[in-house]
Amino acid sequence: MYFENTGLENIEVDVTLLEHAMNQQGLTKEGQWDYERVTYDRKFIVREGTYYLRVFAYAIDGDIDANDATVRVLKPMIGKHYYPHGVEYGEDEHFPDHLLKTCAEILAAVKKEVAEFEIKA
Repeated sequence: MYFENTGLENIEVDVTLLEHAMNQQGLTKEGQWDYERVTYDRKFIVREGTYYLRVFAYAIDGDIDANDATVRVLKPMIGKHYYPHGVEYGEDEHFPDHLLKTCAEILAAVKKEVAEFEIKA
């Protein structure tokens, strides 16, 4: 499920500033990056199951591997983990309201922190 209207989608920012903001909210990249793309995750284990909040970004200039890139953030999403198959993001999934609220608060905090550093075209 995508989070709509977070203010993060399509924001352009330096990758090191984005990473700092993500880490402040418990989102880490844990090896999910290459030269052009990066994924930040935060795992939630709640009564209803295991979920991942994910924020994807890609380089529009520079190299993520060298921490020298301007990235564009895509729509954040949440998925439910099913062992051993992986994470499902479908609209048919049930996401607890308390978890969605927590994720929205996390995304708002990230947006607030990176907003002043947003690169405007």
